[in-house]
Amino acid sequence: MKKEIYLIGGTGTETYPEFHKRILAAAEAAIVEYSPEKLWLTLTMEPPPRLSVIPFRRQKTAAISVIRKDEETTKMELLTQLSGFRSATTVEEAIPVSYSKSWKNGTLTPGICLLTLFRQKQGLPRETFLDRWHNSHTPLSLRIHPLWHYNRNVVTVRFGAAEPAWDGIVEEHFRTRADLLNPFLFFGNPLVIIQHMMEVYRDTNSFLDYKTIEPYLVREYHLKS
Repeated sequence: MKKEIYLIGGTGTETYPEFHKRILAAAEAAIVEYSPEKLWLTLTMEPPPRLSVIPFRRQKTAAISVIRKDEETTKMELLTQLSGFRSATTVEEAIPVSYSKSWKNGTLTPGICLLTLFRQKQGLPRETFLDRWHNSHTPLSLRIHPLWHYNRNVVTVRFGAAEPAWDGIVEEHFRTRADLLNPFLFFGNPLVIIQHMMEVYRDTNSFLDYKTIEPYLVREYHLKS
């Protein structure tokens, strides 16, 4: 099996409900058209807070994740031809911590999610980028943040893009909005929060291009699992 991620952005004057409806309809149509093994997605459904320690992007974005058989070589043109198409990639997925899914397909996953798109730090060897991300940043995130589910994706093949390609796509799930949006829950109590914020910044800045990072406040749907 292989995993593909299709990134779709919002269009001009499209509202959040209109974006939500369009993306869900496209994902459901892709299931009918291509019969993937699994399909789920994360998407922006509301504006992020204006004041936050996380530098949320305010654009509308969706990441549609698809599990397909290895012999499936055609890209899902139904998704790549959507208005606002951003990129299509094959990824190598790892889930260092996982929730146990008990809700029905087609319903919102409980909690909240942070979708982050990023590029490798310029001048850094690929092996160093992956080592720092996987063996330094991942354990640090698990130690500091109250993560409920952590889906980590290394981009391996880019087979469609309307913009410069991403190297990493990460979805971090939290049981409650407060776990993500309250800095004293996300980073820790007043005695350690500054230390933890500095640790995360130094570690993150050591392997990715911090100027181009795109964090989004999103929700998740499983449509076929």
